Amino acid sequence: MKPLQRVGVLAHPFQNSTAPIAEQVASSLRARGLETWVRTAWDAANARPLVENSDLVVAIGGDGAMLRTARVCSVFNVPIFGINAGHLGFLAEATVADWPSAFERLLSGDYWIEDRMMLHCEVWSGDQQTSQGDALNDVVISRGAIARPAQLAAYINDTWTTTYNADGLIVATPTGSTAYALAVGGPILPPQLRNILMVPVAPHLSMERPLVLAEDTVVKVVVTPRTYEAEVVVTVDGELIGSMNAEDYILIRASQQVSSFVRLREQGYFFRSILDRLEPRLVMQRRQE
Repeated sequence: MKPLQRVGVLAHPFQNSTAPIAEQVASSLRARGLETWVRTAWDAANARPLVENSDLVVAIGGDGAMLRTARVCSVFNVPIFGINAGHLGFLAEATVADWPSAFERLLSGDYWIEDRMMLHCEVWSGDQQTSQGDALNDVVISRGAIARPAQLAAYINDTWTTTYNADGLIVATPTGSTAYALAVGGPILPPQLRNILMVPVAPHLSMERPLVLAEDTVVKVVVTPRTYEAEVVVTVDGELIGSMNAEDYILIRASQQVSSFVRLREQGYFFRSILDRLEPRLVMQRRQE
């Protein structure tokens, strides 16, 4: 592995409790002779110049912090080491309690890099592109505040496939298959796959099964005129990037960028990690029944 020389530390910009941890991590890295920068309040624009010439970025927070950091680091192919200071922490590799010992392994080169597929989306109104973004988890097209289903015509590689009458449509990566897509009945896809997953949200009298598509698929979703006054919004990894009206459309394909995560666990960690998080909830549910 390439020796680490310049390392960045990003706290969750909206969770003040992660700032002291970020400062502790940065102090530990500096004590080891590494050039280290730290930001406790940041956005993508002011983080990019710092990330660009870094060998590694340490992200502190929950999965939201990992997603936010991944969208910045993927542009420069900089790997991320996640410290979970949130709830589930699917993407993180260490906890607040064990990060010092994890860093000993990291700095000795005892780690591997896991690359995860991302999606790129473009929102179009006629011949005008109105917004775009890259997602590690998912792109979600959904109705807004009006409690009325949207009608979304889905095309796969320019061929009409189905029209969803639903609250929304999730287009996810394998990483995103364990997020919102899982909550609405989608399958779990291991992260080494490079597939695109489509899952409708609360479909009514329309296609209700998830679809798993090939990596080179281009998904086009058109807001049909029958959506009427219902607002349709687009989110990328949970962040709003725009809205759509009747006959507007969105194109979604595999991104040219990938997100890279530092792993200390064995390569087959994924399913055990998922079950460790899901099984306690299943046990609790059985007890309550």
